[in-house]
Parts: sequence; C-alpha cells; structure tokens
Amino acid sequence: MHFDFNHELILENERVKLAPLTSSHFDDLLPFSLNEPTLWDFSITPASGKENLKTYLKSAKKMRKNKSGYPFLVFDKKTQKVAGSTRFYSIDFTHRVLSIGYTWYGKEFHRSGLNRHCKFLMLSYAFETLKVERVEFRADERNKVSVAAMEGIGCSQEGVLRNDCKGTTGRRNTVVLSMLKSEWVENKKEKLIEKTR
Repeated sequence: MHFDFNHELILENERVKLAPLTSSHFDDLLPFSLNEPTLWDFSITPASGKENLKTYLKSAKKMRKNKSGYPFLVFDKKTQKVAGSTRFYSIDFTHRVLSIGYTWYGKEFHRSGLNRHCKFLMLSYAFETLKVERVEFRADERNKVSVAAMEGIGCSQEGVLRNDCKGTTGRRNTVVLSMLKSEWVENKKEKLIEKTR
C-alpha cells in the first residue's frame, strides 16, 4: 500500500470529478458556507461562514501535508457545478486500512445519485489501487440520512462509540460502519455499479 500525498490525484467518471481540495477553492465553497447552515449540523469541523471555511480549508491542507488525509473537491459533471467535498483520512499503511469521510454536498445534490458515484470511485481506488483491506466510515448517531446513505452503498454497521467526540452542540455518539475488501470483490462492487446506473 502506497499513497503519494504530493501527487495531484484525480478520480473521475462520467458523472463526477474528485480533484485535490486547496485553499484556492474558497470562492467555490463559500456559497455553501453562507447559504446552507444546516449542512454543518452534524459536522465536527463545520465550515459555516467565512472564517469557519478558512479554518476548514487550512485544516484540510494541514491534513494532507501531515500525510494523514487527502481531501477532494467534488465537481458534478451533470450540472457542471461544484457540489461539495469528501476525503480519505486515517490512512494506516501498516494495517492497510483507511477511512472515507468529511463528506458533504449542497442540498441541490442530495438524493441525486452523486454520492454513490463518489463512493464508487473512492472505494475502487482504496481496494484496487491502494490494496487496503478495510474502509471505515463514521457519522453522528443522530444523522440518520448519512447512516442510511452509507448502508445504501453496502457498508455494514459495526456499532456506536458513545460520547465519542465534540459535535456542534456538545458531545456526540458516533456510528461506525465499514466495508471489507473481500466484500467488495465478492458482490459489493457489482451492487454499487448497479445503483449508479
């Protein structure tokens, strides 16, 4: 397993393009920060408002510099618009595992099928190029929509970490989900392909 954090990694198909997130994307993401406050209700790193967005982008840059994560800007080819952001993080070369998260999309892109395309690209890269054995996902226990979305792409819920971390309104419980390489190869990949058609 090798991940080149200096490489400009782009993942794309006919529907979506994932490109490295940088501070230059501030203006692209600002409308979401200013106009869609509910996007950050369950976020542990909310990007609501100008200052929070600046902090969010600095944190993303630092994560990549520290080689602990690789953030992406999500571009929807169908609408020709920036849709949001997602990233690989908690990349562990020794144990061949990583996490996918920090995912958010503007309301216009909810229930549009965009997320399934993003996750297909990221899971394909994780399991087939990086050769990881396990991909983990996490969500605030109250965020039923996010948990359902992860289960919808084939993740299995493993349990709940109680009082796990700070949220926007105090401590939160975190739902942990995952997908294994063996599951991806056996049938999860084909099922997700079907759902993106």
